[in-house]
Amino acid sequence: MKEFWPEIVTKASWEELQRLAKEMDFVLIGGWAAYLWTDQHKSRDIDLIVSHEMLARLKERYELVKNARLKKYEIKRGEFDVDVYVPFFSPLVVPPEDILARHHTRIRGIQVVSLEALLVLKQAAYLDRRGSIKGKKDEIDLLTLLLYASPDWTRYLGLLKEYGKQSYAESLLQTVREAHAEDLDYLGIPFKDFKAWQKRTVKELAARFSRRG
Repeated sequence: MKEFWPEIVTKASWEELQRLAKEMDFVLIGGWAAYLWTDQHKSRDIDLIVSHEMLARLKERYELVKNARLKKYEIKRGEFDVDVYVPFFSPLVVPPEDILARHHTRIRGIQVVSLEALLVLKQAAYLDRRGSIKGKKDEIDLLTLLLYASPDWTRYLGLLKEYGKQSYAESLLQTVREAHAEDLDYLGIPFKDFKAWQKRTVKELAARFSRRG
């Protein structure tokens, strides 16, 4: 399977993530969370949710830059960034305070956002960045999560209802319908198998989503 980002960058990013996991409490979101859920594509940037207490510790140990426009903090690491989101400041579609409280699990020793919340976060990122290189990575992550993980669709629809994003259900269906064969190198699946999966998944999700509410 073809990797999206250069191996030299993802290796350095993964090593940084391992160091942070030994030093800090956080919930991992973004591309590395997708990797841990699927064991497929590695990520470039690291995306973390931390409490305000952990944010203070990060400020003591790292040169943390506040991005007031995007409502997050950043640690610059050359070829990649560490993006830090905090409760009641960072306006994620699933609020950071809720993720810290009840939407996470542990995978390979790292606290990771729940699969269903990750899908919603990835959809928001994709809709915001569609047409860019990062938007393409968001799309690949979404398809990979659907191919290699097993979301609980009742929980997913519950999140959409809770956060007023019911339109995301149709958007996810559209993402599957419009998936391109040219992306198969990133998905690790033969064309014939992909088309069968695509047809089956569209039918299943359309049926499930039509019963929501």
